Amino acid sequence: MSAVTLFEGPAAGATGDSGLAGFGQLLRSEWTKIWSVRSTAWSLAILVIGGIGLSTVIDGVTAAHWATVSAADRQAITVKGAFGAGLDFAQLPMCVLGVLVITSEYGTGMIRSSLLAVPSRKRLLAAKAAVFAAVAFAAGELLAFGCVPIGQALLGSRVPESLSDSANLCAALGVGLYLAALGLFAFAVGALVRHTAGAITAVIVIFVAFGDLSQLIPGTVGKYVNAYMPANAGILVTNAHQQATDLLSPWQGFGVLCLWTAILLAVAGILLARRDA
Repeated sequence: MSAVTLFEGPAAGATGDSGLAGFGQLLRSEWTKIWSVRSTAWSLAILVIGGIGLSTVIDGVTAAHWATVSAADRQAITVKGAFGAGLDFAQLPMCVLGVLVITSEYGTGMIRSSLLAVPSRKRLLAAKAAVFAAVAFAAGELLAFGCVPIGQALLGSRVPESLSDSANLCAALGVGLYLAALGLFAFAVGALVRHTAGAITAVIVIFVAFGDLSQLIPGTVGKYVNAYMPANAGILVTNAHQQATDLLSPWQGFGVLCLWTAILLAVAGILLARRDA
């Protein structure tokens, strides 16, 4: 893809490129680019189909062995229970895709053509982030609204909740919001590291090592550190209600993840403007 075809329309710095029209063209260019990479379609297919499939298997096994399910587990059969397993699975492919969206351009050298066509590096990063966030949100909603009806069909009246309740509907919508923010977090790490393997390793360390192992910190400090880790806080938006053990409400938790992501994106934008491609 040449610099000319990458960004059609007025040249950088011209009148059209300085306003919303120029940014709209940049968004269309990034939309075309993200779908021209095979990893996008494969990652999203694995995310949605794999997530729905895993949730379906778990719901089917639960329905088949309902007589042996404990009372505590039966109480956990909620709307979130219908997509919970799929959501847990979807986090990894979403993070990988978020990294690949930006690092693949560094790996192929395409980033030089992108920067030649769009000298405003922060606008280029913003367009990439906006397009990827829209795709990630849509994939998350396909996952959530694909899992729920299947779960209700398999479990029937054993699922006392439905999407007709506003809180449950918000929880389902939260799946797309969470995966979009999580993907953008990984995208920002990729923009900072600029190397696929290194960025994926960094994301795994942040979410697994820091996120999970932080609960081993004793006392109140450990509880707060664990609660404010990006993924731990952000996934709360997929809960219909705040749990008794949660330090943050669903929207507070999502706000924490958004704050982490915004900080990383801001740093990535500054470094992109200062570093050589």
